[in-house]
Amino acid sequence: MKLFILLLALLGPGAAQHDPHAKHGRTAIVHLFEWRWEDVAVECERFLAPNGYAGVQISPPHENILLTSPWRPWWERYQPISFNLCSRSGTESELRDMITRCNNVGVNIYVDAVINHMCGSSGGEGSHSVCGSWFSAPKKDFPTVPFSHWDFNDHKCRTGSGNIENYGDAYQVRDCRLVGLLDLALEKDYVRGKVAEYMNKLIDMGVAGFRVDACKHMWPGDLAAVLGRLHNLNTDWFSGGSRPFIYQEARLLILLAWVIDLGGEPIMAREYFHLGRVTEFKYGAKLGTIFRKWNGEKLSYTKSWGEGWGFMPDGNALVFVDNHDNQRGHGAGGAAIVTFWDPRLHKMAVAFMLAHPYGVARVMSSFRWDRHFVNGKDQNDWVGPPSFDNGTTKPVPINPDETCGDGWVCEHRWRQIKNMAIFRNVVNGQPLGNWWDNQSNQVAFGRGNRGFIVFNNDDWDLDVTLNTSMPGGTYCDVISGQKDGGRCTGKQINVGDDGRAHFKISNRDEDPFVAVHAESKL
Repeated sequence: MKLFILLLALLGPGAAQHDPHAKHGRTAIVHLFEWRWEDVAVECERFLAPNGYAGVQISPPHENILLTSPWRPWWERYQPISFNLCSRSGTESELRDMITRCNNVGVNIYVDAVINHMCGSSGGEGSHSVCGSWFSAPKKDFPTVPFSHWDFNDHKCRTGSGNIENYGDAYQVRDCRLVGLLDLALEKDYVRGKVAEYMNKLIDMGVAGFRVDACKHMWPGDLAAVLGRLHNLNTDWFSGGSRPFIYQEARLLILLAWVIDLGGEPIMAREYFHLGRVTEFKYGAKLGTIFRKWNGEKLSYTKSWGEGWGFMPDGNALVFVDNHDNQRGHGAGGAAIVTFWDPRLHKMAVAFMLAHPYGVARVMSSFRWDRHFVNGKDQNDWVGPPSFDNGTTKPVPINPDETCGDGWVCEHRWRQIKNMAIFRNVVNGQPLGNWWDNQSNQVAFGRGNRGFIVFNNDDWDLDVTLNTSMPGGTYCDVISGQKDGGRCTGKQINVGDDGRAHFKISNRDEDPFVAVHAESKL
């Protein structure tokens, strides 16, 4: 009996940490990669809340090393030098204001938490940090935390270089430095306490949870000890006793592509399921291959999509088409990953993800950079966000058509993706049904009687009548347009009293797919 009670005590908090605490029937998260806190706050108020987005993943808010060669790369954000809440996204007061304003309109904030390591061992010493704090990477001295040489794992690592040399060795992966980054000794109570103190400050400010960076490089027991120290969520916005939402992601840095459980690795995603959700990297890698029609893959094969494809259990998965790493060619999927550089395919792939019930879905919102390929590798994959000449991040301007300018891509604002985020909310909780396919790349499926979507990714037209189970009436297609008062700005779909509707989709259409839902009915 005592053992049973102990298991409940251990498993209970972890199970609670799988819940993203979405409000008002919202379901999809958006990653506003490298946005300033002021821009995030305004976006929550003017766009995310009105269009049904559940939450925002923000870039790491801690103070990081300042790198100017190459010029302010995006990955400097993943090299902490202190836990001060000061970054190129803004100050602590701006961060607090953003969290408050987003919570006030029902949009949750999820923090990208870098707790496996500090900056690289060759990061130098002095005050070359984004907010001026002194540190010495060679001496492992970070007085602002404070951390000293006692707080790192060098004594445990058994490689000659101190870096991970064999990714088939779970001990090296967890006890040695990832590409030179100073590996924190999370087995030590003091280190656990400082990390939890940082995360608790953010929880008390109102964040709803964390993306835990580089989780495969930390022992599950050490992570459990840290997460067990976290406060419950702030009751100004969340119900009493709510635990922070945790989703765990491997660190993919620069040239390396080591991720959790793509198969054949010694570290498995299931080792972390009890702590929270885990990012399912196979999802975007496989979906990209399917929509690109590579290796003989067909969209019709997705009839068993999800666990039937060998993915992790639905309740443990956070899914995405692309993320800030693999859209730059780092990691799972390689060139198969569908990104904003392939907008037609990207819109279809994201729509499929948002229409399908598997996992908690995250939409990527990117910035552009000038790509320069040499031998198939983008030499500019390091480029940081749109910035002024002094290195500060530019604000996100909004064009009259609601798209973004000045280098910001803002896929989450694209009509097709925004409307599919709404679709996901409308059909939430409804089972997948009425599957149809042509045994090639034309598929359709419904979500109960609340929504229906049809894709044509073949090189010929689709012309078919299908059972939708939707109530009879006229619906606005939310891909070619949307409902605007009493009219449709795009295609109309007429559903008969028997629930059947005729769909005609040319393979030459700008967006060769159609979606309708209960709230798009005239």
